[in-house]
Amino acid sequence: MVFRKPPDGGWGWVIVVVSFFTQFLCYGSPLAVGVLYLEWLDAFGEGKGKTAWVGSLANGIGLLASPVCSICVSSFGARPVAIFSGFMVAGGLMMSSFAPNIYFLYISYGIVVGLGCGLLYTATVTITCHYFDKRRGLALGLISTGSSVGLFIYAALQRELIDLYGLDGCLLIVGALSLNILACGSLMRPLESSDSPPPEKTCVDKVPDQYFVYHEKEKTVEENISILEKGYVDEKCVNNMPDYKQDSILNKNVLSSINVNEKDTYKKKVVEQTNFCKQLAKRKWQLYLNYWEETVVLFKNKVFSALFVAILLFDIGGFPPSLLMEDVARSANINEDDYHMPLISIIGIMTAVGKLTLGILADFKWVNTLYLYVTTLLMTGVALFAIPFAKSYLTLAMLSGILGFLTGNWSIFPYVTTKTVGIEKLTHAYGILMFFAGLGNSLGPPIVGWFYDWTQEYDTAFYFSGFCVLLGGFLLLLAALPCWNACTNHSSKLPPNTYSYKVASSA
Repeated sequence: MVFRKPPDGGWGWVIVVVSFFTQFLCYGSPLAVGVLYLEWLDAFGEGKGKTAWVGSLANGIGLLASPVCSICVSSFGARPVAIFSGFMVAGGLMMSSFAPNIYFLYISYGIVVGLGCGLLYTATVTITCHYFDKRRGLALGLISTGSSVGLFIYAALQRELIDLYGLDGCLLIVGALSLNILACGSLMRPLESSDSPPPEKTCVDKVPDQYFVYHEKEKTVEENISILEKGYVDEKCVNNMPDYKQDSILNKNVLSSINVNEKDTYKKKVVEQTNFCKQLAKRKWQLYLNYWEETVVLFKNKVFSALFVAILLFDIGGFPPSLLMEDVARSANINEDDYHMPLISIIGIMTAVGKLTLGILADFKWVNTLYLYVTTLLMTGVALFAIPFAKSYLTLAMLSGILGFLTGNWSIFPYVTTKTVGIEKLTHAYGILMFFAGLGNSLGPPIVGWFYDWTQEYDTAFYFSGFCVLLGGFLLLLAALPCWNACTNHSSKLPPNTYSYKVASSA
């Protein structure tokens, strides 16, 4: 398929708008699941750790399945995937209204809605990158705020719908709203040339016969020749036999002489196609080996290894507040009349502000993005340690705003990854990091919930969360220190094609 040059405008702005609303509609409920979490606790009477799995799966499964999502978008295109995923998100939300127990929600809300959100995220980012080149950063920044705005609005919307129609009615209405994703997806027109030639066949038949033969070592060639020569063994034996035996055999050969050429051609084709399959299998195996070799090389970069640990620990400790903050306020016996705005809504709006602010700071040449990211990790850890001391709505609202702003460091994470491994390895490295980020999202809220089930208070849980985030931040800072780089560079060299992160500013 022949693609035109990205127009950096035109229909691309329509893509930005529909991608924004797609992320708004699909991520609004999963990110604001903390409101539903309270209702599920009361409805099913399960422990906090077990109930927290629903929201953690909905937010983590999309990242865990990011390789599958990328393959789907590459194979079928952004528009079909967006339309199909719209049905998944809407269907999962509506099915959740009929959930008889918490285990049903694991599938309907956790897996179905979560996987649909992952597919939609990949589709919106992919189609936006096709339409923008010079303004790609701006376009991606605009669509990424859709999820944060969705969190801000859906937190209040779901609470109001629960008061009016109950939990089941809320999920049905939110699921119906998600059907608007179908309209957004239908506008994701692929960027391709209208007069592009039809795609060529990719099957084996399009390859000329002379390219089927796989040129292996001499031994393999001799084996192939011996296979071809088996068709002539009988003929050689006939020439060595007595005349009366030859006559009978020749009579049989006369009957089959018509098919000799066809049999030889068939045998030759079988050998050639077998060798072609062997070549294809070896190439696939070599690609598999190369992937793991590149992965090993990535982990030999100490900054990347520290970044991998940091993102895992950050999501284990930093994600639970967005899911559990409402229950924290209820556990602290804060009067509902004091609520001026849902705490999750505060987290959502401040996350959008943090994404834009930190993204702008990362564009300044004098700003070191790695140190900026480490600073957000350390400040997040301190804020998590402060949660047990917050006993009023005002203090919890302030901490929610701080945590939401710092969670906006997702906008600079691609910058940090690029500086660490280089642009040529960004896709490979980012896929690995996002997988473990999804693992942290899936494990964080249940772990905090289990701490509460064991201790009947959240203090220990958030001390643990703060410790995880601080540990990841200090490890990443230690790996990037100039003195550490100087010590290790004298003793060993980095593998070829790796990028050593320079902690000096890029100015």
